[in-house]
Amino acid sequence: MMEYQRELDVAIAAVQKAAGLCTKVQKTLVGVEAIEKKDRSPVTIADLGSQALICADIGSAFPETAIVGEEDAEMLRANEAVSSQVYDLVKEFHVEMSRDDMLSAIDAGACEADFTGRYWTVDPIDGTKGFLRGEQYAIALALVEDGEVVLGILGCPNYALGGATAGTLFYAVKGRGAFARDSATGESRKISVDGLSDPSKARFCESVEAAHASHDEHAMISAQLGITQEPYRIDSQAKYASVACGAASLYLRLPRSKEYREKIWDHAAGAIVVSEAGGRVSDFSGKPLDFSLGRKLVDNQGILATNGCLHDRTLEVIAEVV
Repeated sequence: MMEYQRELDVAIAAVQKAAGLCTKVQKTLVGVEAIEKKDRSPVTIADLGSQALICADIGSAFPETAIVGEEDAEMLRANEAVSSQVYDLVKEFHVEMSRDDMLSAIDAGACEADFTGRYWTVDPIDGTKGFLRGEQYAIALALVEDGEVVLGILGCPNYALGGATAGTLFYAVKGRGAFARDSATGESRKISVDGLSDPSKARFCESVEAAHASHDEHAMISAQLGITQEPYRIDSQAKYASVACGAASLYLRLPRSKEYREKIWDHAAGAIVVSEAGGRVSDFSGKPLDFSLGRKLVDNQGILATNGCLHDRTLEVIAEVV
């Protein structure tokens, strides 16, 4: 059996289940009601239901391994109406789960972890604003060992790759390559980056929200590289998927604040999918992303994911511009 095969099988099934819940919410709840967290970013019942399903399945299969997630159940304990709404959804996809089990599963993501050892990290809906707009979002799940991502899954229900009718699930295991799985048929195929070495022919992607990254500095980097195409703006770690399958050659993310540090769950799964597709991922100084230091990438600033061929040249331009 392939190393990490059981982890991969359980993780794919969990993400598919969560994708089903998220798709149902997006299709049936017109004008999805967002609840504001303390940091003012929107979170929906789909976030909480998705995390409950994933943490329940991962926790059951691998009880000895910590799960690091974005959400906790505090909001549901304080709001009976929303709690009932989330639980009704979760029960459709996990019929044996009690409400207490649901709350405990969500809270599992807020528990302490040994970040230098082995842990899972999950973003139940990465790109919540894209989800609310009916555009791109991702359900991201990754397994980290000794600070290195060894397995990653991106469930992208709205990403129609190669004619997929029910979205695409991207996944990668260390040393085994990256794959795209048609969510409707279950068929998988290996994917790879585009291999372009001429930056003038390249396309770069970035966040839709200008508040999430410095579009102005991205534009200067792009101009210096000689890129002439308009940026491909999409939400979530679907940007990593775009680089991995050759739809874009680069992904740039420079936060507007120099003090800001990225959350691990926003990049772990995407980073290994790009790397295993033949690309390269680093911060803006060229350092690999270090997932051993806690819930944030405290030793990294900026994110660069490329097809590999354009990485060093892009780092040179970044050093001149930033």
